[in-house]
Amino acid sequence: MDSLLRFENVSFSYHSEHDSPDGLQPTALSNINVTIRSGEVVAILGHNGSGKSTFAKLCNGIIKPTGGKVYVNGIDTSDDNNLLAVRQVLGMVFQNPDNQLVATVVEEDVAFALENLGVKSEEIRARVDEALEAVGMSEYKEHAPHRLSGGQKQRVAIAGIIAMRPSCIVMDEPTAMLDPEGRREVLETIKKLNSELGITIVIITHHMNEAALCDRVIVMDHGHVLIDDTPRKVFAEYELLKHHSLTVPQTVELTHFAGLPPALTIAECVEQLYTQITGG
Repeated sequence: MDSLLRFENVSFSYHSEHDSPDGLQPTALSNINVTIRSGEVVAILGHNGSGKSTFAKLCNGIIKPTGGKVYVNGIDTSDDNNLLAVRQVLGMVFQNPDNQLVATVVEEDVAFALENLGVKSEEIRARVDEALEAVGMSEYKEHAPHRLSGGQKQRVAIAGIIAMRPSCIVMDEPTAMLDPEGRREVLETIKKLNSELGITIVIITHHMNEAALCDRVIVMDHGHVLIDDTPRKVFAEYELLKHHSLTVPQTVELTHFAGLPPALTIAECVEQLYTQITGG
């Protein structure tokens, strides 16, 4: 798979007038090297202050590195002249969908960015219909966004990004404000976007069960990458994660105390426990 998002020795410090003589706070990210390949679904984990949201904002130039480089499809995000090209490749979805919904009708909201880019009307119509279909919201195209549930609002926000036809979507805790049903809707949408449209997904999350569904998990701690591997190998590092005040999925917790390999799903957990109990 080709490199789509690349962090090369990236550091970042937030500016402040009060923290140090040079106006910089302690480093939020320090010499990060991460490559995300086309077609991957990657979870970024870490406790509060680990650098997860800073990582997300660096991905499409919302903020720029204070050291190193971020490349999106080979494009340098630190050059302001490249930002439009970067954001056509990589879209962002944030925690609160209300902050991304700007119109009074769903289909108008999805069309908003395309209209600002001067896309032709017939092309906008096709893209809006395609995007709403992709997130399962076609029947709500004439509804008012503020009357939708949290999960539905988030899917409309995702549709607005899909209409731009990005290769990658970075989602900064997109399910944090949702109830279980809303989280389920958004997670199903993420899986569909990846499997059917081939969109690369980077999801910043604190839900370990969400991370278990991804191809790869990157665990961050105090601005550094602590672990970068498959979910099974990451959650096998049970003691290391606990030492860094991180939880694991409940299925992993249960199989760990039973002396079994980490189970990433309920079905896998049941099978392992049944085999241990019955001896076969």
